[in-house]
Amino acid sequence: MTTEHLIVFSVPGLRVADVDASTTPTLHRWGKSGGVTELAPTFPCVTSPVQASMLTGTPPREHGVISNGFYHRDRDEVEFWVAHHDVVAGEPVWDVLKRRRPGFTTAVWHYQNIKGATADFIITPAPIHEPDGTTKLWCYSKPDGLYAELLTDLGHFPLQHYWGPLSSIESTRWILRGARWLIERNAPNLHLIYLPHLDYAGQKFSPDSPQARTALVELDAELASFAEFVGASRIGASVAFLVAGEYAMTPVSGVVHPNRLLRQAGLLRVREESGAEHVNLGASRAFAMVDHQFAHVYVKPSNASATGARSAVGDGRASESDIERVAEVFRGVAGVADVCAGRRRADIGLDHPRSGEIVLVAREDSWFAYPWWLDDRAAPAFARSVDIHRKPGYDPVELFFDPATRGIPLDATLVKGSHGAPPVSDRQRSALILSSDPPASVRFDRPLRDTDVKRLIFALLTDERDRDGR
Repeated sequence: MTTEHLIVFSVPGLRVADVDASTTPTLHRWGKSGGVTELAPTFPCVTSPVQASMLTGTPPREHGVISNGFYHRDRDEVEFWVAHHDVVAGEPVWDVLKRRRPGFTTAVWHYQNIKGATADFIITPAPIHEPDGTTKLWCYSKPDGLYAELLTDLGHFPLQHYWGPLSSIESTRWILRGARWLIERNAPNLHLIYLPHLDYAGQKFSPDSPQARTALVELDAELASFAEFVGASRIGASVAFLVAGEYAMTPVSGVVHPNRLLRQAGLLRVREESGAEHVNLGASRAFAMVDHQFAHVYVKPSNASATGARSAVGDGRASESDIERVAEVFRGVAGVADVCAGRRRADIGLDHPRSGEIVLVAREDSWFAYPWWLDDRAAPAFARSVDIHRKPGYDPVELFFDPATRGIPLDATLVKGSHGAPPVSDRQRSALILSSDPPASVRFDRPLRDTDVKRLIFALLTDERDRDGR
């Protein structure tokens, strides 16, 4: 029997061990009604690559989303949280569905890299950065005007509660209210919803902390309210829920600063502006674009001069000896589990043109921080602010607040949970929960991969075999 309406929740940090009758009764009930199994994310285990893997059914070496950010070699520029769907190669699940079930509609709520996608309804944060440095709340939407309509009824998406020191359940609550709003008006057949709430306490206090348990209780309560609404709506008799934990966090006690190591080795250069040090990508022989528990290290040819580095990076690649010299900087460093240089990147599935010449993998109890300055007095101003676009790497310290400076602290040891490394242990796998009987073509009696989610969605909505959902 096919499902006419499927609601998929993408929930970072949800583990099978987190699901029990007392803490998460709604998730526990769904799992008892349908099925629950472990979900093994494909490396790198962070939001943008994992969501692309779930939507396309292919790994990062094929869809090309190699982290939450990208380094553009042709213009020596790092771009994090780019948001546009054209960075994703491969056919998303909603395009396959449209061929098999003409008339089916899809909504995508707050997913990464979704602007310009062919889904029917899209909402994702797109704040407007004014010339005077202020930020205007706004969301990208499809069709045009959808957010303006939603804004009239719900008010602005609370961006301050989505990321930063004020992150809270309010962002997840607004996302679910927005999903209710759309169900009342359009009742999409496939509704993909990103719920960020478990990310915050897991990184700030550790995934095994009392605060993380409280976050589970809060999230489950919101899901219970949402499920009650859906059950009473016009799609209530024909709906199923699928919950995909994007990744699992592990407690961390160590932090590695790859760019500081490169600087100390004479491979990364900085420039001074108003007393602050900024990384000089054009003059650097190597730099690291960090993202949780992995980092892409980009290496330039040894014959690239400071003035000609840009053209050299765009037209040529570093030699094996260039790469090996940089790789040696990280070998034996505490907290670094693997240094994958050159062809070794294929072993971890990141042999893609966008990948760095070297990919670093952290130990399960460590993570990578982006700073390059050796003295905090030389930190650029944006380091002490929530600035996800100017930093050439992910910065979880943005979840904290320093009363003394009234800004973001610079102490990376504050972070107590991380993710991103390949799931080599059971505790690095997340959860997959289905509220209805699993289709015969997708077995729930063994761990599944994030690349299996596309065919699971397809099987639930079409009752087709595996090969039809590719």
